[in-house]
Amino acid sequence: MDFSSDTSAPAHPAVLDALRNANTGMAGSYGNDDWTKRLTEALSDVFETSVKILPVVSGTAANALALSLICRPDEAIACHREAHIERDERGAPEFYTGGGKLHLLGGDHGRIDHAEFAELCSRIDRSFVHETPVAALSITNLTECGAAYSVEDVQALSERAKHAGLHVHMDGARLANTLVSTGATPAEMTWKAGVDLLSLGFTKGGALGCEVICLFGDMQDRFDLLVARAKRGGHLPPKMRFLSAQGLAMLEGNLWMTLAAKANQSAGALSEALSSVNGGGLAHPVDGNEVFAILPEAIRDRLFSSGLKAYPWIDGSIRLVCNWQTRDEEIDAFARTLLGRC
Repeated sequence: MDFSSDTSAPAHPAVLDALRNANTGMAGSYGNDDWTKRLTEALSDVFETSVKILPVVSGTAANALALSLICRPDEAIACHREAHIERDERGAPEFYTGGGKLHLLGGDHGRIDHAEFAELCSRIDRSFVHETPVAALSITNLTECGAAYSVEDVQALSERAKHAGLHVHMDGARLANTLVSTGATPAEMTWKAGVDLLSLGFTKGGALGCEVICLFGDMQDRFDLLVARAKRGGHLPPKMRFLSAQGLAMLEGNLWMTLAAKANQSAGALSEALSSVNGGGLAHPVDGNEVFAILPEAIRDRLFSSGLKAYPWIDGSIRLVCNWQTRDEEIDAFARTLLGRC
């Protein structure tokens, strides 16, 4: 019963095949290769618009480098207080922006409260020397609580941000899970809803290690700056073809969506099992591949003593994460243990 993290899962065989196929002959370095060119074209098709991309090896690098394009050292980034860039990235956004602040906002289930964000935007005063003015909004979708923003949510927040002169970034480490859950297209959830740049995650979905910074619209004018920042920060992969090959494998035949649907389905089965427990429940909606379970202490102890691998969460719940390879047998074992039938 290993529900510790989707980053603990193996890479999908199609990704490994793609790496083997890419491991032939000479190829241009630092993105000057056919795989990266084809990935750019493929993602332009997926997003229904021209994009410029930079594959990197981690979500933290993708987020921090992307945010460095839209926040100066004397500015701030608005995000939820539970966002990955706040909770899990060891100050990387602040480091890569050269000192930019994170302005933390509240809201249920990791989703930014619209009224609180509106209030923040209403009092931005860039002429006031004592203030650190907000320059960017970062939205995490799925949120760190496993909840999805709808297209309408993203549109409303983006419109408010643009009215206040802010750029909009989306942390899409689990974007595929969001798209499966909401039924939105990649275009509808991103640039059509006002997102300027995206950290697109493939690693959690089945890649070995591939995150892609996607620049939309006018943000593409900053691509050379992004490459320079990546090089200076040690995140410009010399053999980029091996990252791009992974991305191409995930997109081939819509594999990234198929694997996300499987992970979401497994999470739904887990949440259904939890519904049979007296005194238990869910801390957050199950909009993707994560389940945040609230359980009586005796049942928690029984699960962990029976071999459950999962993380106790800061809100008192247990985070259970499914992945593309979660087996029905693991879900069945979890359900039996819940009911004391292990």
